[in-house]
Amino acid sequence: MKKLILIDGNSIAYRAFFALPLLNNDKGVYTNAVYGFTTMLLKIIEEEKPTHMLVAFDAGKTTFRHQTYSEYKGGRQKTPPELSEQFPLVRELLDAFNIARYEADNYEADDIIGTLAKQAAGKDWEVKIFSGDKDLLQLVSERITVALTKKGITQVDYYDQALLDEKYGITAEQIIDMKGLMGDSSDNIPGVPGIGEKTALKLLKEFGTVEKVLSSIDQISGKKMKERLEEHKEQALMSKELATIYTEVPYEKELEELRFGDYDSKQVVALLKELDFSSLLAKFDYDDPQEEEKELAALDYETVSQIEERHLTSPAALIVEVLQENYHQAEIEGIAISNKEGHFFVPTEAALQSELFRKWAKDATAKKWVFDAKRTVVVLGWRDLLLEGIDFDVQMASYLLDPSLSSHEITDVARRKGIEDVQEDELVYGKGAKLKVPEQDKLGLHLARKAHALYQLKPLLEEELQKNEQEKLYRELEMPLSVILGHMETTGVKVDTEQLKAMGEDLEGRLQELEQTIHQLAGVAFNINSPKQLGEILFEKLGLPPIKKTKTGYSTSADVLEKLAPQHEIVEHILHYRQLGKLSSTYIEGLLKVTRKETGKVHTRFNQALTQTGRLSSTDPNLQNIPIRLEEGRKIRKAFVPSEQGWKIVAADYSQIELRVLAHISKDDRLIEAFRKDMDIHTKTAMDVFHVEKEEVTANMRRSAKAVNFGIVYGISDYGLSQSLGITRKEAASFIERYFASYPKVKEYMDTIIEEGREKGYVSTLLQRRRYLPDLTSRNFNKRSFAERTAMNTPIQGTAADIIKKAMIDMAAALDDKKLKTRMLLQVHDELIFEVPEAELDEVMKLVPDVMEQAMELAVPLKADVSFGDTWYDAK
Repeated sequence: MKKLILIDGNSIAYRAFFALPLLNNDKGVYTNAVYGFTTMLLKIIEEEKPTHMLVAFDAGKTTFRHQTYSEYKGGRQKTPPELSEQFPLVRELLDAFNIARYEADNYEADDIIGTLAKQAAGKDWEVKIFSGDKDLLQLVSERITVALTKKGITQVDYYDQALLDEKYGITAEQIIDMKGLMGDSSDNIPGVPGIGEKTALKLLKEFGTVEKVLSSIDQISGKKMKERLEEHKEQALMSKELATIYTEVPYEKELEELRFGDYDSKQVVALLKELDFSSLLAKFDYDDPQEEEKELAALDYETVSQIEERHLTSPAALIVEVLQENYHQAEIEGIAISNKEGHFFVPTEAALQSELFRKWAKDATAKKWVFDAKRTVVVLGWRDLLLEGIDFDVQMASYLLDPSLSSHEITDVARRKGIEDVQEDELVYGKGAKLKVPEQDKLGLHLARKAHALYQLKPLLEEELQKNEQEKLYRELEMPLSVILGHMETTGVKVDTEQLKAMGEDLEGRLQELEQTIHQLAGVAFNINSPKQLGEILFEKLGLPPIKKTKTGYSTSADVLEKLAPQHEIVEHILHYRQLGKLSSTYIEGLLKVTRKETGKVHTRFNQALTQTGRLSSTDPNLQNIPIRLEEGRKIRKAFVPSEQGWKIVAADYSQIELRVLAHISKDDRLIEAFRKDMDIHTKTAMDVFHVEKEEVTANMRRSAKAVNFGIVYGISDYGLSQSLGITRKEAASFIERYFASYPKVKEYMDTIIEEGREKGYVSTLLQRRRYLPDLTSRNFNKRSFAERTAMNTPIQGTAADIIKKAMIDMAAALDDKKLKTRMLLQVHDELIFEVPEAELDEVMKLVPDVMEQAMELAVPLKADVSFGDTWYDAK
């Protein structure tokens, strides 16, 4: 038998959006509604095995019902932009699955579904409708089942005639009569005031239809009921008409054209990868194609066992090959040099034991062109070899020219410039567990090809930097910073492992106490880390309402638990248990694992060519993500200590740097005045928005102002702000409106920068760091909206990143100039961390804020707060 599945696209997408936390992929595009919709779709395909499918959407706000009642659906709030942006992706997903979709002007999705359901049932097809809208129950028949979503996404009730009778005791046709009497607040159908579902059902079981109820008012008991029915007769009949699904929507295709099953899984997999839905990829059989090895042109190169002067002619492209991602502990597999004399492969020991090579490496006048200057400096630095004279870094140049590119590896950069004679590392070494260094001839040729490509790329990329007016950014900011970061990485940060272990033991004790408390509240011992057992305790034993289900049972994700927290005290303890468990495993145990035994330090890796805004991030360990909102998380900083006896840790933090940059870029008079007068910016915003004096600003007003201050530059919507502050969308919209009225030039900046980005194809920071945004002109609403938010934020966040990078360069120069022993150790967000001898403490406490505050001249003063202590935790 043929089976037609009809899906109410708007309803399922709405359900998914509000059931799941606001997710986004690595490009920042919101995806929670798409993820929930995809999960539901895959479940339907797997369980129903349809022969035919269609997803219906509402075409617009106005339908033929508005001619009957202009206020139809009038009470509905505007769709959150975070959801609107996802509908094009839902449609893209359906196209990838080759699932038919349809929308028709003047009609709702319900009408399309009703029309096709009746047609298919008339041909004896089996029909199943998936929606969250009870109006569709009027379609239930022998051939038509309506699957109504319950809480969550994939949990549904299948309504056939039997279940409809069991739940309501009326027929499918009487659903419209029920709506006629009780109305529907979600669609703004008025019904008869004072009549709810219970009363409506009672009347229908007695009289059958709205019309018969109205013609039998005399037989109804209750004076008020009679009066209401008499007074609202016309309204009841109109409400029934509004609730009736129209089943003759014009649809030109034949039902057979809705056939499902013929789709390209590669296309689906590609989209799921783009959306970062890796957990759903397992449902598809697909090959991850590896690029086949190409026949490359021959390269005449020389293997060098004894280095001579000609091998080191300047300028030279230098490759120092390491394969491990964590290059702090990596072996050097080989070295290659390319210059006007030729291309040379030098085995590692031959280079490191050569005095000529060592002398050339530290000669600042001998120009070296490298790939990843920082990594090269660090790798050689661990072997007591100082590398100076770096004149060009191909990776950094490629990154600055277009940070949105997914790869800046030599092969990819070379091919973008038409240089084909270099091979991917994976084809030479393999990958993962199969990673293996080939024999010397193959290795030597590969590294020589890399060096040759590097030598060819330098003039091409340099010319492009000059054309983009980015050479100053490259030469004066990123290049000197890469060497500074390399020295910071090698210096490392001392970790008090005994303190960490003590914290770990303390956390273990706290976890055991929490475990006992949770077991007592549950009335039984169970494995708290088992989602299955936890779900059974919460939702079966304790009777809490299940918010959503997964394939394996009840969901106990963090967002679910947070919603349940007010309903039972056990939930708060479980959330705290999880937080402490993560601290213990990720940060206590994690830091102990990466503390190098030889130095007693962690040597993080700063990612300089990764983020599209220009901000630094760090890896192994990731020091940007220590959860400092939790006191137990903040205490982890106690383990970071000076590496020398009697020294101190100094921490300096830029104060509200992004808001200061916003004031400068927008030229908003009120913002500028607030910063120039050194006012508390959140209090000032509250004063301006709420029209109150400073003394009248409450803690709640300041909190709201703070949320909008930091959210506004990210293009925050009324929905986003309402979620952040726990207020209604109407209140949030009003707040944003008042903010822009108070700071009109901020709104003007946002509109201008989007238009400028649309014209140029990119936006830039004050130092000409670019971010290309081709999606500003996209027809895809989702992509265009994300690009607009990015256009607003990038000049601000990127300029803030440039300022702290400039401060690091100036600090390194100041410490060197004054011949101080103080060492710069870390950069975390807007904060710089130093270790300082006690004798230099007074000088450094004055020097650091002076240098940071003069890093860049803005229309408002930069401000850096500085403090010191025996540990990073104490320096606050």
